[in-house]
Amino acid sequence: MSKLASDTAMVMAAGLGKRMRPLTSTRPKPMVKVWGKPLIDHALDRLDAAGVAKAVVNVHYMPDSLEAHVLARKTPQCLISDERELLLETGGGMVKAQPLLPDPFYCLNSDNLWLDGPVDCFRQLSDLWDAAAMDALLLMVPHAGARNYRGWGDFHLDPLGRVSRRRNGRVAPFIYTGIQLVSHRLLRDAPEGPFSTNVLWDRAIADGRLFGTTFTGEWFEVGDPGAVAATEAALTSG
Repeated sequence: MSKLASDTAMVMAAGLGKRMRPLTSTRPKPMVKVWGKPLIDHALDRLDAAGVAKAVVNVHYMPDSLEAHVLARKTPQCLISDERELLLETGGGMVKAQPLLPDPFYCLNSDNLWLDGPVDCFRQLSDLWDAAAMDALLLMVPHAGARNYRGWGDFHLDPLGRVSRRRNGRVAPFIYTGIQLVSHRLLRDAPEGPFSTNVLWDRAIADGRLFGTTFTGEWFEVGDPGAVAATEAALTSG
């Protein structure tokens, strides 16, 4: 079996969870339960099963309960990137956590749930990783494999796997799953303070260094209370 490209992942868990209200009135979004356990445990369990030994979890909204929960886990070993004073968004969150992260590292959102195909998604990313050519490798899912998703798609992929963005008013065939493998090169000369990863992705697209691969499993967007119920119904029915 091939070796994973990294032994560490960053789990994005600091968001305010506004779309998940009222469930997030009393808990951070990653602690909302889906199919019997908190969303963040679905992500951490997948990392553990894949052999990813460490997870860096950023916290901001209702941080104490989330921090206590993840630090109580034995595997993967969890470290905290503290954003209590200032929510840094996805790009700023990675930059703040960078001293805790090897090169490369996995990065994933804590509000999605997925079922792997023949190969787990972290190994799929590892097998395609090319440090010389890539600043980041994004895991994409086609519309047919994206449950609860109601958007127009995010990206196109060329025959070599290079990423381009959806044009305004058009449909794109691939949706970003919230899972990527990231080089520290992506974070170079980053803005200070809060900013979106989109800033870094756009630069990588212009340089021809943002790549994607198609996920062969099934992916659930869990962004609002209705999606919680729909996801649980789908998983229960098999």
